[in-house]
Amino acid sequence: MPSQASSLRAEISALIDNKNFAALKAKLAPWLASDLAPILSELPVEQLGILFRHCPPQLAGATFAYLEHTAKYKLLKTLTQPQAAALLNELPPDDRTAFLHELPLDLAMQMLCWLSPGERKIAQDLLAYPEHSVGRMMTLDFVAVRPEWTVREALEYIREHGYDRETLNMVYVTDEGGILLDDIRIRRFLLASPETKVSALMDGNYATLHPEDDREKALQVFRQYDRVALPVTNADGKLIGIVTADDMLDVAAEEATEDIQKLGGSEALDEPYTTIALTKMVRKRAGWLVVLFLGEMLTATAMSYFEDEIAKAVVLALFVPLIISSGGNAGSQAATLVIRALALGEFRLRDWWRVMRRELAAGLMLGVILGTIGFFRILIWAQFSDIYGPHYLLVASTVGASLIGIVLWGSLMGSMLPLILKKVGFDPATSSAPFVATLVDVTGLVIYFTVAFLILRGTLL
Repeated sequence: MPSQASSLRAEISALIDNKNFAALKAKLAPWLASDLAPILSELPVEQLGILFRHCPPQLAGATFAYLEHTAKYKLLKTLTQPQAAALLNELPPDDRTAFLHELPLDLAMQMLCWLSPGERKIAQDLLAYPEHSVGRMMTLDFVAVRPEWTVREALEYIREHGYDRETLNMVYVTDEGGILLDDIRIRRFLLASPETKVSALMDGNYATLHPEDDREKALQVFRQYDRVALPVTNADGKLIGIVTADDMLDVAAEEATEDIQKLGGSEALDEPYTTIALTKMVRKRAGWLVVLFLGEMLTATAMSYFEDEIAKAVVLALFVPLIISSGGNAGSQAATLVIRALALGEFRLRDWWRVMRRELAAGLMLGVILGTIGFFRILIWAQFSDIYGPHYLLVASTVGASLIGIVLWGSLMGSMLPLILKKVGFDPATSSAPFVATLVDVTGLVIYFTVAFLILRGTLL
């Protein structure tokens, strides 16, 4: 496939250089816009401008929607204002809204003026909705029929008006005032008798979105109802647009990327890693690094508090990295699992006790596993070395018991912190793995030296 793309790109480039635009149109005609866009993105911007000036407007609009943002911006700069206006008018409303939102405000306002009055009104209405809302993603290209029509009349209407619609998989039924009554899969129209009334196909089983809904909620509704498109209705129940599955795939990828970046201890970049400005990326990473660094300084404070114990039993210092890293790792695991389960809707906040109970059990078992390994590791090592001194059995018991407590505590903290953040209105992904690890490091030291004091008191301490 890469060789085929490279070959096509070379052919397109040659046809552009030779100004053989008739052959160029014939070469592009069989290709889907989604397949063509990555190939064209590799062309020099001058050739890309020539290509878009001579290819059919509909193909240009469809392909433009799939180009990378930077390629779109460079391309528009090579076109005349009428050519750019024609291209923007051909774009689907949801894709155009997303593109305009990414532009500087003055440039976006300029391009809005290039649109036809009807398209400008649509663009302004969609841009008026909050960022990351359903209203920003919806398209007005849908097919709606009336319940009193027959299937024959509905299909004739679809043939007449459905050519440039976003999707024909779902057909919407509305009354005279545009109030949504039902959505029906096109398959039912195709299999029904031509004289059957549309109302006879209705079952009232449909789900809707509201334009102010957050896109994460829309994603959950799509997963729940397994639809290729969902209608968007206003407060009065009037059908004002639809959101399609292809938009939800983009949302799912963006949300997953955002969560992963936050879990890594960084703010969400909001731009591709390869194109984001270096200074902006540093700003987004520096904040959390400073917070984590200040948090880790508390580890040094905690160790200074136990300075006397460390001086009396230097052997305890040998296991500090082992102890605190085990608790941090357990906490990071628990936080990652709980954050992902929350994102997938596997449980709700009111189920916090069930999550706590599971993590108490899991943390205890994991702690026993690690504690047992740590205990026997010291016992075995003591048979070949006197590094742990004559009280190696008590040291082994201290390490084993501390690991049980710290891993249990880390699992509990890692699982509860995302729920607490969710409860107070923050993104659970903010409780990143490094943040949980830093928190458990400090408390883990307290647990470790407290257990050591209880077990080693009267011998090493």
